[in-house]
Amino acid sequence: MPARQASFPGVSNAAGRLDDDATNVKRVSVLLPLPLAGAYDYLAPADIAEQLTPGAIVAVPLGSKERVGVIWDRPEECASGEEVPLAKLKFVIGRLPAAPLSEVQRKFVDWVAGYTLTPPGAVLKMVLSVPDALDAPTPLIAYRRADDWNDEDMRLTPARARVMKVLQDGPPRVASELAREAAVGASVIHGLASAGALEQVTLEPPSPFGAPDLARPSPVFSPDQGAIAADLAAKTSARAYSATLLDGVTGSGKTEVYFEAIAAALKEGRQALVLLPEIALSAQWFERFKARFGAAPAVWHSEVSPARRRATWRAAADGSARVIVGARSALFLPFHDLGVIIVDEEHDGSFKQEEGVLYSARDMAVVRAHLGAIPVVLVSATPSLESLVNAQGGRYAHLHLPDRHGGARLPDIELIDLRKNPPPRGQWLSPLLQARLTQTLESGGQAMLFLNRRGYAPLTLCRTCGHRLQCPNCTAWMVDHRGRSRLECHHCGHVMKLPEKCPSCNADHSWAACGPGVERLAEEAAILFPDARRAVMASDTLTSAQAADDLVRQVTDHEIDLLIGTQVVAKGHHFPGLTLVGVVDADLGLAGGDLRAGERTFQLLTQVSGRAGRADKPGHVCLQTYAPEHPVMQALAQGARDAFLAAEAESREAAGMPPYGRLAALILSGPDAAAVDAHARRLARIAPNDPNLRVLGPAPAPMSLLRGRHRRRFLLQAPKKYALQAAIRRWLAAAPEPAAVRVQVDMDPYSFF
Repeated sequence: MPARQASFPGVSNAAGRLDDDATNVKRVSVLLPLPLAGAYDYLAPADIAEQLTPGAIVAVPLGSKERVGVIWDRPEECASGEEVPLAKLKFVIGRLPAAPLSEVQRKFVDWVAGYTLTPPGAVLKMVLSVPDALDAPTPLIAYRRADDWNDEDMRLTPARARVMKVLQDGPPRVASELAREAAVGASVIHGLASAGALEQVTLEPPSPFGAPDLARPSPVFSPDQGAIAADLAAKTSARAYSATLLDGVTGSGKTEVYFEAIAAALKEGRQALVLLPEIALSAQWFERFKARFGAAPAVWHSEVSPARRRATWRAAADGSARVIVGARSALFLPFHDLGVIIVDEEHDGSFKQEEGVLYSARDMAVVRAHLGAIPVVLVSATPSLESLVNAQGGRYAHLHLPDRHGGARLPDIELIDLRKNPPPRGQWLSPLLQARLTQTLESGGQAMLFLNRRGYAPLTLCRTCGHRLQCPNCTAWMVDHRGRSRLECHHCGHVMKLPEKCPSCNADHSWAACGPGVERLAEEAAILFPDARRAVMASDTLTSAQAADDLVRQVTDHEIDLLIGTQVVAKGHHFPGLTLVGVVDADLGLAGGDLRAGERTFQLLTQVSGRAGRADKPGHVCLQTYAPEHPVMQALAQGARDAFLAAEAESREAAGMPPYGRLAALILSGPDAAAVDAHARRLARIAPNDPNLRVLGPAPAPMSLLRGRHRRRFLLQAPKKYALQAAIRRWLAAAPEPAAVRVQVDMDPYSFF
C-alpha cells in the first residue's frame, strides 16, 4: 500500500512509542485486514481521538510498514483485563478519506469470523478489498467566469465570446465539456484562464451510476404475481427483518416480482443488493432491470475493471449506487443504507466460497439482513432443501408461483433408457434423441443439447499400456481441449501439449480420447446436422461478458438453431424459440458419495429443462439415462418435485444430516505429505470425545493433491443445536498447526473434494 500523508498534525511515530505516562492520549483498537488473532491497540492524541470513532478507516504503523485498518469496538474484557502499557503503543498515523464502516457492517464481520472460525481480519480484508477506494477521488478541475471580470476589459474574439456566453448563466464546466459546448479548442479556454477571465474550481466527480426512475410503472401482473409483489414491497417498506423464500417454476416471472421489493427500498431512499450466481452471464437480467427502472445497476464481480471496482466501492459506501448486482463477495461491500437483499437462484452451489474464508453467501445474506433489520428474499425454481425446511418450520415465509407467465406450459419430460436405446458406436446421441432433434430442426425450431463437461474429452489414455494423463499438481485427469490444441487441468489451470510418445511405454501417437465433452458433442452434431447453425456455450468458449451477451442475443434472435452447452446454459436464460432440450448424460451428477448429489442433479436438470417452451410453443425435454428408475429421474418425468424433496428430507433426517444435523470439515494441507499426515495423526489422538459429536477421519481428500498441496480431511457430524464451533475451537487450540501445514475449517461444507 502506498504511504499516505498523516492527517493528524503533530502526530509522529518517529520515536516509535510513547515514553512516559501521558494523560493527553487515548487508546484505540484497530482491526487490520490480516489473518491476525484480533484488533491491536494504538494511541491517538486526546484532542483528535473524537474523530476516531468505531468504523473510521485509518492508517497505522505495523513493524516497518504502513497499514490500513479500522477503528474497532473495544471488547468489554479490555476494560478490566490486562492491557499493553501505553509506553509500548504506537500512534495512529491518520484517518483516511473514506466513509466509516457502519455498526452493522462491523457486527457482520465479527459474526462471520466467529461462525466460520476465521480471524476477523481475514473477513475485514473482504470488506476492504479495493485499497485504492480508500483514498479521496481525484477532483475535477472546472472553469467559471471570474467574479470581477467584465467582458469590456478585453476585446474578445468570437471564440472567446462563445465561451463566456456559455458560462454566463450556467454552472462551472470542465474544459472538455466547455470546449464542446462553445465549439472551441482547449487553447481558447486556457488563454481565458491565463487572462483572468476564468477561474478554476474543483468539483466532485459525478457518480457513474444512473439513478433509477421510480416513476416507471410496474408490469401487469397476474393475481398471484401481484399479491406476492405487494407482499415483498410491504415487507421492504416495514424496515424490519424478514426472510422470504420466493419459490416459482421456471418462467413464472419471479424476477419482475422481486423487482417490486427493490422499488420499495428505493422509494424509502435506501439501497438494494441482488446476488446472482453467474453475473457475467446475466445479460437478459440486466435488460429486464433497465426496462423496469430505466438505468443500469452498479455491478460487482471479478471481471469488473479496477477503476470501476473503486468507483463501485465508494458509491456503495456513500449511497450513490442505489442498486448493486453482484457475485457473492458483493455481500461484504460497505453499504451506506441497505434496505433489501435478494439472493437469486439461492440453491446454486457457486454461492459457497471454497477458498480463503469459507462461507455460504446465501446463509450469510440472511445473517446480514437480520443484523441490519431488513428483509431478505431467497429466490429459486428449485429451492435448496435447507431453505424449504426453514420455510416449513416457520423461520422463512414461503411464497409460491406455480404457473408460467402468459399461459406458457412447463415442458414434457421424456426419459430415454440408454440400455434399450444406446447410441451408435463412437457416438453419444441415441437414435431416439437424434430423431427428436431432426424433427425440431426440420420444422424450423431451436434445440439445445446439454452436457456438463467442458472441453473435448475428460480423459486421455494410452491405447498400448493404459497410462492416463494426469495433472502434476492435482489428483485430476488432464482435460482435452482440442479447439485450443492443449490439455488443461480444470482445478489448477496447468496446461500442456499432448505428448507425441506415451511417458510410460514410449508408444508413438497411441492416445485415445475417452468420454465426451461439449466440444466432442459439437463435432458429432456437425456430422449429424450439417445444415444447422450451431454454437457451443461453456465457460471456456465465453471469453468475456460481452461474448456471453452476444451469444445469448444470437440464440434469442434465432440466429442459432442448435445450442450445445454446459451448466452456464441453465442460468435463467429466456430463449423464446427454444422448444427441445436434450440432456446427453442425465446421470452425470449422481456419481460419488455426496449427500446432496440427488438434490443437486434434480435442481440442475430442472433448470436446464426450464429453458424449453417458455413462449407460445410447447417444450419437450429428453433425458438420456442408464437409470430411468432412479428417484431423481422419476421425479423429473412425473413433475413430482415435492414428493422427491419429501423423500430426500426423510432420508437426511434419519441420518442426522443437514438440514437436520450439522456438519463441519477440517481440511489439512501442505506441500509435504509427511508433515500433513503427522499433524492429522496428532489431531486424531486428541479428537473430542463426546457422544453427541462424531469425528470421521483423517482420510485423504478425494482431491488429495490440489495445486501442489497434499490434503487430508476430518468430517464432524453433530445434532442441530450442538455448539460445534466451540468444540472445534478447543480442539484446534490443543494442537497448534505447524508452519508447514494449513488447517481450514469449513462449516456447513457444500462440496467434499
